[in-house]
Amino acid sequence: MVVPVAVVAVLLSGNKRLSHIFQKSTNRQIQTGLPVAFRRKWDNSAPGFTFDPMAYQPVIGLEVHIQLQTRSKLFCADPASYGAAPNTQVSPISLAHPGTLPVLNEQALDFAIELGLSLGCSITRRGWFDRKHYFYPDLPKGYQTTQLHAPILVGGSLAGVDIHHVHLEEDAGKSIHDADPALTCIDLNRAGVPLLELVTDPVIYDSETASVFLTELRKLVRWLGICDGNMEEGSLRCDANISLRPEGETKLGTKVEIKNINSIRFVRKAIESEIKRQTALLDAGEAIVQQTRGYDSDADKTIAQREKEEANDYRYFPCPDLPPFTVTRQKLDLLQSKLPQLPGEKLQQFLSAGLPAQDAQVLTEEKPLSDYYSHLLEIQTPAKAAANWMLGPVKKWLNEQQAALEQFPVIPMQLHKLIALVETGQVNFSTAAGPVFQALLENPSEEPLALATRLNLIQVQDTAKTETWIREVLESMPDKVAEYKKGKKGLIGLFVGEVKKRSKGKADPKMTTDLLQKYLS
Repeated sequence: MVVPVAVVAVLLSGNKRLSHIFQKSTNRQIQTGLPVAFRRKWDNSAPGFTFDPMAYQPVIGLEVHIQLQTRSKLFCADPASYGAAPNTQVSPISLAHPGTLPVLNEQALDFAIELGLSLGCSITRRGWFDRKHYFYPDLPKGYQTTQLHAPILVGGSLAGVDIHHVHLEEDAGKSIHDADPALTCIDLNRAGVPLLELVTDPVIYDSETASVFLTELRKLVRWLGICDGNMEEGSLRCDANISLRPEGETKLGTKVEIKNINSIRFVRKAIESEIKRQTALLDAGEAIVQQTRGYDSDADKTIAQREKEEANDYRYFPCPDLPPFTVTRQKLDLLQSKLPQLPGEKLQQFLSAGLPAQDAQVLTEEKPLSDYYSHLLEIQTPAKAAANWMLGPVKKWLNEQQAALEQFPVIPMQLHKLIALVETGQVNFSTAAGPVFQALLENPSEEPLALATRLNLIQVQDTAKTETWIREVLESMPDKVAEYKKGKKGLIGLFVGEVKKRSKGKADPKMTTDLLQKYLS
């Protein structure tokens, strides 16, 4: 409840501490013109009304820079790969020599359109580039070629967050402050590398929603193959714009931008830290200054860097060196036809196949894993059994080898045949996932049945032989047999395990269990 200032002044006149807070806050309103709201609450310990500063609602918008995986830069043929020696991937164009002219990289435009089609954006059919002027040592031209008036993508949404627009632009170089004790060094390899800058609407109200959005965006750009999503290397960078307003207020507060956050966890922590900082300032009656800040992860706080510029400070105007471009209907149709099945669609497909939600979620985290599993389904591998193998033995091998799925040597049909050995009872799962799987990894073209046979691991379906193993086990463990007959039924697992050892893995677990129960009854 918002109480008129004059009423609050009278009610607080007998309380020196609250009166001081109120006076400081009203002085701030007079000096800055900013509204001050107080919240009225009932004090049960001393019946009556007390007044606390009103709670605030955070409002967050994200700006995400997506470095595109093109082989060359946005406006010239310089290599765009990461990790080369400083200043070895430059040319007269990226160094801004007089008389050089840029040419648009068509692949970068296609990647932008593919992202737009996946997010449900409107595609700008006729666009152009603008010059954004500012001085910085690692910006050789003195301006950045970007899009202000005609961004390539408009609208769309992801993970429940509305997108304002996405524009295509070139990256700047990199200032290196720790290579020389007295100097800042400049590496221009990154200058001109193509970026998409995705700007959300200010419709995020907590750090968790921001984290989920970034997680889904990183998954999508990797899925499409347009960006590797590596935040540590800077190929996905996030700026968070944060403001606070009194609960119930519709007008946005003063915005503060946290720049260049390089992990999703740090985005979440930076947002939470900045919300605490702004809340403390507002509660103390201080004004929020519009500025750019950085996040210090060691101290878990944001640090002021500079006051935030307004758009007109950059003196934008259309780039005279680049003609407008047109996105044809034919290009849109072609790119739409080439789009892969998206993560959400795959998730629904796997759920429809009968998978538990958790399995389906994990199997749609990465496209290669999802595609491999889809191939297993296409050749009629039982859905749950296939998932158990993908999330069990296959993932274990990938983790141990620190390998990508593309390096996994076993094709889906071979894994399907190995799974079939288990499903038909010819090999038990632990044996199949152990020595047979290892033999298949070493001999991926050999038939799994032939491998299991050569290793003498085909399960014995001979009742008489299984009974022999059972009698030998029970005769060697009379005390455990007595305990079982007195009611300790959990010992059945011990007996099954001993039969498995005695048979060297060839005893059928189901047949063994059934026969054991018969012998022990």
